[in-house]
Amino acid sequence: MELTATTIIVAFAAVFLISFMRGAFGGGFAIIGIPVVSLVMDPVTAGGLLAPLFVAMDLVALRYWKPSTWSRPDLALLLPGLVVGIGLGFSLFGVLDHRAISILMAAITLIFVGLWFGGGAEVTVRPRSTPKAIAAGFTSGVTTMVAHSGGPPLAIYLLPLGLSKQMYAGTTSLFFTVGNAIKAAPWLFLAKPAANVWTLMAICLLAIPAGVWLGWRFHGKLGQRQLYRACYSLLVVTALKLLWDGVSGFLG
Repeated sequence: MELTATTIIVAFAAVFLISFMRGAFGGGFAIIGIPVVSLVMDPVTAGGLLAPLFVAMDLVALRYWKPSTWSRPDLALLLPGLVVGIGLGFSLFGVLDHRAISILMAAITLIFVGLWFGGGAEVTVRPRSTPKAIAAGFTSGVTTMVAHSGGPPLAIYLLPLGLSKQMYAGTTSLFFTVGNAIKAAPWLFLAKPAANVWTLMAICLLAIPAGVWLGWRFHGKLGQRQLYRACYSLLVVTALKLLWDGVSGFLG
């Protein structure tokens, strides 16, 4: 990767976009900003660049998504699977077929969103399920380690619970705070960032505080139903991106 003005501008814009999503929705939609970074570097280098920046975003986001916004019963069920999933994703990083995983996650996500919109797009309140939570945490752990795309499995579990918009964002935020802290070192080991990547990382740090703050302000302007509609709509975008990654990988 060459540290040119174009590279800096594109990476800075991508980090700002991901930070905005972090502040607005608590996390889980980083994959929307990743294609922007991939315009100027290969996916592994992008992963190494973003992994520490995700941790910085988490530290800033903790200022807004405080413990009062965390759903502790759900986190207690989700986090063990997340840890195991990240470990498995790291150990099998070179073996797993990233293309097949992307296509499978895209299909599941599109079916989930289609059922919600087909059912009237209403905010529901359903009881939590221990098996579903464990499966969601584990699947999110694998996909966040493999492709920074752990958002869909978590959303598929959390959205049907009908949590308040603050509780949904806060729970998502802490979930990915834990996940990003665990996967930062493995990603740095896999990517082995060069000196110019570390320089770019330092520059992109400047985009994080404003991005998270603006996202948090945007969150405050959304009603409960608006936030849920936005999350489901973003899941469609995420699924289409995963589908494109998978299909183009097989065709290429």
